[in-house]
Amino acid sequence: MAKIIEMPKLGFDMAEGTLMNWVKAEGDKVEKGETLAEIETDKATVQVESSESGVVFKHLAAPNATLPVGAPIAVISAPGETVDLDALLGGSTTAEEKEKTEEKAPASPVSEPPVDQTVEPETPAAPGPESGASVKASPLAKALARDRGVNLAAIAGSGPGGRVVKRDVEAALESAKSPAAVSSSAFAPGQDRALPLSKLRAAIGRRMQESKRSIPAFYLTRSIDVQDLVRMRRQMNESREKDAKISLNDFLVRAAALALGQYPNLNASLDGNNILQHGDINIGVAVALEQGLLTVVLRNADRKSVEQIAAESGRLVRAAREGKLRNEDIAGSTFTISNLGMYDIEEFIAIVNPPETAILAVGSALEVPVAVNGSLQVGWRMKATLSADHRVTDGAEAAQFLQALALYLEQPWRLLVA
Repeated sequence: MAKIIEMPKLGFDMAEGTLMNWVKAEGDKVEKGETLAEIETDKATVQVESSESGVVFKHLAAPNATLPVGAPIAVISAPGETVDLDALLGGSTTAEEKEKTEEKAPASPVSEPPVDQTVEPETPAAPGPESGASVKASPLAKALARDRGVNLAAIAGSGPGGRVVKRDVEAALESAKSPAAVSSSAFAPGQDRALPLSKLRAAIGRRMQESKRSIPAFYLTRSIDVQDLVRMRRQMNESREKDAKISLNDFLVRAAALALGQYPNLNASLDGNNILQHGDINIGVAVALEQGLLTVVLRNADRKSVEQIAAESGRLVRAAREGKLRNEDIAGSTFTISNLGMYDIEEFIAIVNPPETAILAVGSALEVPVAVNGSLQVGWRMKATLSADHRVTDGAEAAQFLQALALYLEQPWRLLVA
């Protein structure tokens, strides 16, 4: 029996999404759980899985169409099934709506190439700011060009059929940094330039404004001795390949998850007059992208080893930067870690990410002078600042959480046996 596939709700605050690309063409077989389409939310471009098995009978939305959550986007039927589309849609497809759909749809059916790890799907790009001609470009290339103000019409595509792909836009951005490019650029010193606000940037603004307006946050900072942690990490990475190395952040995720198990009010949300303590400990890790900050989620981090966390974290970061995230990769975090240590930041305060109760801001691990038994020595220290919602927790409990976190990091063998 034919089923309607709707625009999914990918996050508690999502109201609409943009269908960037169909991975399955009309007539293709699809299994439940297979990637059906790529949808851009205000947070990321997400690979959406099919909720049904069968054949893609009809696309109800064209690429680049923006639709509200719950709007029909496709019909999946049994092989060979005859489908009365109007009856299935409840007769809600008016002549005007059909005309609009036909205008958005391609003039003739196009056989779509299979999507793989190396070839980006082709979609027509909007005209460049200085050209009225249509430019063929992948969704990732279009998004990057839009966010960075790049004229796609001026870029020679290196993808199949001459389409512009992400690496072409990145190469154009890199060449623009050269002295020759700067001197010939139309963007001269003293000249203002207006850049459109990306969906992700706008979403960050809304969420952070909501947080600052509604959450009475307080902040606690602790300096942590990471001498033994730095030494143990170095030893564990000696025999590992570059892509398999463990970062300090992987230890942090494990330590935070174990500490949260002892202080569940910090792994909670405010639900009306109730404090909802979450049964799962899902750690969100902030990832810096060109268009803004995105949080990927390490689920059940308290039940995973440091090695498992490192492998999953690496996969999620790569998927975020390649635009290949799934909904479960970005939804459902219960606590967030924002680590700016790789940028030589010693200490900072992060804004609580609603509806979570707390967020941990972590700076660089640094060699600094420390007093040990009355003598001055050199040791490794790292500062961590907890921002927490005072409606759910208080200073004493938050301080105890930081004590537990420090214990795991200062005696890192506990992270391997807990």
